[in-house]
Amino acid sequence: MSPCVVIPTFWTKRKGRVSENLLTVYDHPTSVDTDGTLPECLRSLEEVEGLDKVVLIVAATDPAVEHVAEDRVRSILADFPGIDALVFGPAELGSLHRRLEQVEFADMIGGVSLVGYGSVRNVGLIAAAVLGCESVVFLDDDQIITDREYLRRASEGLGLQLEDGRIVLAKTGFYTDVDGRYQLPVSPHFSDMFWRQNDAFNAALAMVDAPPRIKPSPIAFGGCLALHKDMFSAVSFDPWVVRGEDMDYVINARMHGGDVFLDGEWSVIHRPPKLASEALQFRQDVYRFVYEHRKLEFAESQVDLRQVTPESLMPYPGPFLGSSIGWRAWVTAMLRGLSRREGGRYLSVARRTVRQAEGYARENCHNYFDFQRRWPLLIDRIWDDVALKSLFTGERRVDRSAITGRFPLQRAD
Repeated sequence: MSPCVVIPTFWTKRKGRVSENLLTVYDHPTSVDTDGTLPECLRSLEEVEGLDKVVLIVAATDPAVEHVAEDRVRSILADFPGIDALVFGPAELGSLHRRLEQVEFADMIGGVSLVGYGSVRNVGLIAAAVLGCESVVFLDDDQIITDREYLRRASEGLGLQLEDGRIVLAKTGFYTDVDGRYQLPVSPHFSDMFWRQNDAFNAALAMVDAPPRIKPSPIAFGGCLALHKDMFSAVSFDPWVVRGEDMDYVINARMHGGDVFLDGEWSVIHRPPKLASEALQFRQDVYRFVYEHRKLEFAESQVDLRQVTPESLMPYPGPFLGSSIGWRAWVTAMLRGLSRREGGRYLSVARRTVRQAEGYARENCHNYFDFQRRWPLLIDRIWDDVALKSLFTGERRVDRSAITGRFPLQRAD
């Protein structure tokens, strides 16, 4: 059976406006007054052999534009009649949430939404479960596929038991630019002396060319990620990690006895738009790494989990998960604030964000574990769910004119 392809697509207000909401600061959201990169992604996907069901999940940085974003995605999709796609927007989410309430999983609704990277990917996993998919392949909307056998390659080795007894239930490829380069550019700057993130990431990527073809990995790429049903029905994404939910999934898989494997022969071209704000991305990374550090500490007290340490995640993201992350983030924010553009935002990270990130981590580090323990029960309950499947396959339609924000404007005579 062909995998279900899930494409999260993130949208924002018109150009020039950047969300600063903690859970909706996305790296490359598309302005609702443009088509963005999605058409090129879909055009490349049309050429892929074995393409079956595609799920497009529409997330927005602001509720005020979520219906506009959904309409934009539907308009773009209309140009690709050969793609059998489900557009998952606010209406579908409402139906899903009502169904979760009916089957007594209302407590899970907060982690299955269109707000935040982890929650959006969980929506994709639930859609795949409802459709009865044997596997899921995640693709991002700013990527281009040039290999017609992309999905066959994605499935190679998935479900295979290796010589050491481990089973490949989660597999990542890697990103390249149009010239085939897969390592990030590095421009050393004195302000990053305690934050060599790209260097560490490139060190991890050295395994791409190393044998064997498929090997355990400390990193993952959310836009080139294949999950077997035995993995995604057992392990969810973390809705409380504000960035790097793909890397975090490696940790989650390991905690529950699995691994994410890197396939050195599976890749996709990544053509991201210009980053809206490097300072906001740094702020998100501070929240992310402080949270991950606290999460690993909290997990040590959970007797039903395999222990995961920063040392086991070397060379990346391990160096950013230790107890030094707080002061390193503060020093880096100060140095960048005094020497780079967006200095005010960086100084704000030093003055407020590091402390706030520590508070956020303390308050939320246990949430994922409560959510995760219910996840397998939820997936088992909604697998092939008749009520939702008829909606997701188009057998039963949603009356979108009845959705708030869709009423036609009435003018007084």
